[in-house]
Amino acid sequence: MKLTLTEFVSLDGVSQGPGSPEEDTSDGFTRGGWLVPYMDQTFIRQAAEWLGQADGLLLGRRTYDAFARDWPQITDPNDPFTVLMNSLPKFVASRTLTVGTWNPTTILSADVAAQVAELKRQPGRELQIHGSARLAQSLLAAELIDEFRIVVAPVIVGVGRRLFPDGGPSVGLRLVSSQTTPGGLTLQVYERAGLPTYATYTGVSDLP
Repeated sequence: MKLTLTEFVSLDGVSQGPGSPEEDTSDGFTRGGWLVPYMDQTFIRQAAEWLGQADGLLLGRRTYDAFARDWPQITDPNDPFTVLMNSLPKFVASRTLTVGTWNPTTILSADVAAQVAELKRQPGRELQIHGSARLAQSLLAAELIDEFRIVVAPVIVGVGRRLFPDGGPSVGLRLVSSQTTPGGLTLQVYERAGLPTYATYTGVSDLP
């Protein structure tokens, strides 16, 4: 399976609490819900198409707890995510969780990177990370993420946990696609492309 990351970020890189003020108030965060004003049907269709490629969800403990609390309560028959979110196999990276409440759930502990690498060797389409920024950071460092689906909201949140904090690994990417929704979200898809390269600008005549 291919390992993909779907992440919502603000213009200043914050990934904490995009969906509601109550989603993630850890560390005193009070500015949640910053993505919602920009959501529209174009974004919903693309996000549903991405989710439709999943054969499993890979989540960190914090994201799992929030999803397990909220998704089973969504009863809108027109919601394109609910059935898949509730029925797909869930794999949770946690040192403390021993049993899942949102079935089917498998707990990954100990060497999570090795277990994720083994999952990637299983037949299937995509194993998808949604949110779970800390888990994504560790798997990025382990060179296990194959594709990045970054949804950028046109807002500067100012505080909160960032998807790519200082001190993280240096990674080169290749742009696969980019689109902007009527609501102002930018949907960017990247593939991992090894280490980044560096150069000095010497003039436009040297550019491709």
